[in-house]
Amino acid sequence: MAGGKLHDFAADEQNRGPWIPTAYANNPKAGQWTSSKLSHDMIADYKPLVMTDGEGIRCSVYVSGCPFHCVECFNESIWDFQAGHPYTQGLEDRIIKDLSQGVVQGITYLGGEPLLNTGMLLKLSKRIRKEFGHDKDIWCWTGYTWEELMRPSESADKLELLHYVDILVDGRYMKDHHDSLLQFRGSSNQRIVDVPASLRAHAETGSTAPVIWSKLHDQHRFIPEVYGKDRSAGEGAAS
Repeated sequence: MAGGKLHDFAADEQNRGPWIPTAYANNPKAGQWTSSKLSHDMIADYKPLVMTDGEGIRCSVYVSGCPFHCVECFNESIWDFQAGHPYTQGLEDRIIKDLSQGVVQGITYLGGEPLLNTGMLLKLSKRIRKEFGHDKDIWCWTGYTWEELMRPSESADKLELLHYVDILVDGRYMKDHHDSLLQFRGSSNQRIVDVPASLRAHAETGSTAPVIWSKLHDQHRFIPEVYGKDRSAGEGAAS
């Protein structure tokens, strides 16, 4: 669908999260896309011992398939749900072995769209919790906003997977909001969500607003005023 027309399938819905709907991606109705309809349990890539996909040293699983089709998506090559290779027991065993290393903090689910590949990721998440408890954390990237995932008509498997996730980076990538200084995100509409805290708030108060990760620390360009004055003085003396 690269270069094709994008659609807002839920034009009558409100409060879907920051900058949603967007003209830079497809915007689904609640429950419109599900793993049972779309997923082929395919993995585009698996990378052990990486330091870019969340906090600490991690193992990263890149699932295949994504219908959001964000404009200028970095992983457009794996929008196809049949790309890559099948998720196998052998791969799962390797992931568990890699996670058992003391230096590894946890696992990250990326893609593609992890919340549309819940069949294999629920299986893996349940095994991680069985073997490691909460000693290994689970991060997940998604094109869905937190508010969209909290819609009453959204598919139950998405919420089930969220109950295993510690940190969720939510929202479509929007090229006009790109910022290379953001922590673990590509565009400023995206958020780093503390999932357990957000689920507790939702259960206790009904709030659909996410609780932001307490360790959020974006970079900022800072040029001290005195540096600007010194530079101007130097350039003046040289001319």
